[in-house]
Amino acid sequence: MRYGRAVETHAAAASAGEVAYSAPEGGVPAVPPAVGTVAAEAATRDRGGDRLRFVGAATRRIARGIDLDEIVLGLCRATVPTFADAILVYLRDPLPVGDERPVGPVVLRLRRTDRIPLDPDTDSGRLSLLPSQPDLSPAVGGGPAAELCEVEAGGPLAEVLRGVRPVFGDSQAARAALPELLGEGPSVATGQRTVLAPLRGRRRVIGAAVFVRRPDRPPFEPDDLLVAAQLATHTALGVDKAVLYGREVYIADELQRTMLPDSLPQPTGVRLASRYLPAAETARVGGDWYDAIPLPGNRVALVVGDVMGHSMTSAAIMGQLRTTAQTLAGLDLPPQEVLHHLDEQAQRLGTDRMATCLYAVYDPVAHRIVVANAGHPPPLLLHRGGRAEVLRVPPGAPIGVGGVDFEAVELDAPAGATLMLYTDGLVESRMRDVWTGIEQLRERLTATARLTGPNPPPLEPLCDEVLDMLGPGDRDDDVALLAARFEGIAPSDVAYWFLDPKAQTAGQARRLARRALARWDLDDLTDAVELLVSEVVTNAVRYAERPITLRLLRTDVLRCEVGDDVPQLPRLRQARPSDEGGRGLYLVNRMARRWGATRLSTGKVVWFELAMP
Repeated sequence: MRYGRAVETHAAAASAGEVAYSAPEGGVPAVPPAVGTVAAEAATRDRGGDRLRFVGAATRRIARGIDLDEIVLGLCRATVPTFADAILVYLRDPLPVGDERPVGPVVLRLRRTDRIPLDPDTDSGRLSLLPSQPDLSPAVGGGPAAELCEVEAGGPLAEVLRGVRPVFGDSQAARAALPELLGEGPSVATGQRTVLAPLRGRRRVIGAAVFVRRPDRPPFEPDDLLVAAQLATHTALGVDKAVLYGREVYIADELQRTMLPDSLPQPTGVRLASRYLPAAETARVGGDWYDAIPLPGNRVALVVGDVMGHSMTSAAIMGQLRTTAQTLAGLDLPPQEVLHHLDEQAQRLGTDRMATCLYAVYDPVAHRIVVANAGHPPPLLLHRGGRAEVLRVPPGAPIGVGGVDFEAVELDAPAGATLMLYTDGLVESRMRDVWTGIEQLRERLTATARLTGPNPPPLEPLCDEVLDMLGPGDRDDDVALLAARFEGIAPSDVAYWFLDPKAQTAGQARRLARRALARWDLDDLTDAVELLVSEVVTNAVRYAERPITLRLLRTDVLRCEVGDDVPQLPRLRQARPSDEGGRGLYLVNRMARRWGATRLSTGKVVWFELAMP
């Protein structure tokens, strides 16, 4: 039995009992009306029990909400029509979060309204609160209620909100406060058919609710103010909870997204594409990441990883591991050594900090790829002809286990093939195990490749096709996807020499570079290349003890690389007028499009690039 109807039924029963035992003409009853008194007391107890049951059911419905809209909707659905015929819910704009102290005036915004649908034959003109449309701006007394209300400091509305307790609409405080809240045009229901209830969170008022009953329904009773107070309190606490939870999710999501690369590099010889999908809100933020790091010699490191757990801690650990991987990649360590140092870093972060990671290095000149795995799902390789295979890479133990050696394998990376790196959120779910998902991914890649025939499918649409296998519904885990289309560098575009560290080596390097440029019809670059090659080779010969390397690469730019066995990196400095040397790197910096130096395990490589004519 609904709360409002129960009140009317019990009131009718009490009235009938009193009439049955009316007093005689003398004004003093010959027999006490015991039956009528018992009936009235029983009706009062029943109304109290109905109120308790209603408050319990309503608060449970409000508490089920997670986000702001669910909580406000729970209040509206719980109170209309059981407790009131219409409701308006105002919330502060913006809502304060946690302990922050809002600055500026308090502004209330109409968040939601609800009402009983009108019967035009019986209810026309009988309501003082007539919403023009469900869940939209209501009309109070024929005029639209205000969408925004700036609470005047020290005004009547501020006094009611500060008082916390709900008040009837015909009270002196409410008669002055309601016009400020609803606007000057509307009027509220007469009598005790309107209740104004402040919504107070943990430390401050965050809004207000207005409950209204129709004239043909019994007005609110004093005990209904306690009901309105309970509803307002639970709603305000739920709103506080939702705002805090929303802020936590936002911070965690932003933390993770800012730690992912804004854009991928586009090194010569490989094309890259990536996707990231966060988990469902109920699963919270995860720790998946991907990265592509350019390495010396036009090589590129491809990384994908997954920190175990779903929290801001997972996102923070992901950021630390990704930064560590970038630093280790800059040292040009082998993939298995990178994983070994990541394992040590995870142990330093804590005993329970574990993650999976796959690290691969692609060499477009050699058309080879070196892969090491730390407990991560294996990569897939889609060949140019449309065949997709799961690469046989030793799985290894997850990062953070400690005391485990990692093994790397070297595989062919033919031109036109596509390497697909991913996290387990793509292939594992409640409905399928990881190996079933991997097989479905392989079949999806094969089916997509058939649509384009002998040519490989476009990379970006291929990533979208892969994500389509997730299907609709919530995801238990976030998904990171990194695709690399191998294009390679043709041998005819590479010139490579070993040179002994002698005084005559600089002249020999100039002659070799001149011949290579003539073969490539790049004679316009001869003077600049000879000058810069001579300067860089001279610096290498001065300190090297083993043969140095000279390599020219013709791609969209002309790249020159000089390698030696000295680990110290050169530093650009301003030479003094009296110095005889120290101007070589200054010339390189002035004439080259880009230049740099990278430390290797066997020494270093100094490189520069010139724009093609």
